[in-house]
Amino acid sequence: MNKNILEQYEDACALVRETEQDIAKLRRRRETIHTSSVKGSLPDFPYTEAHFKIQGTAYTYDNDRKMREEERMLEERKAKAEEIKLQVEQWMLSVPLRMQRIIRYKYFEGESWEQVATEMRGNATGDSIRMEFNRFMMAGD
Repeated sequence: MNKNILEQYEDACALVRETEQDIAKLRRRRETIHTSSVKGSLPDFPYTEAHFKIQGTAYTYDNDRKMREEERMLEERKAKAEEIKLQVEQWMLSVPLRMQRIIRYKYFEGESWEQVATEMRGNATGDSIRMEFNRFMMAGD
């Protein structure tokens, strides 16, 4: 596995979150039922006034088909992003433990290099941790 897949991890995580939000919006839009009431009279004598409640969706069958297709494409996008996340997590199993911790703090938790150094304890500084990470990434697979 190529180490460069780590660069895609943050984007994959963000894409999964954004796509889940898009799917939820689409489903809410499709499930929205509009309600109104109208006045009319009963069909039999005496023709008394009555109020009728009507409900329905604001889209046509063709719109529904398009929304279902859009939802299918969003689900596919989410699955591909989740696949990249899984590839990174599988790759992490082959990485030395110290580097796993550095990567986890920096990429998975989004900490600064100084915060990573604090988490790593010892005499490490943000710059030394960053250089250690860069050396690891430059080394052959």
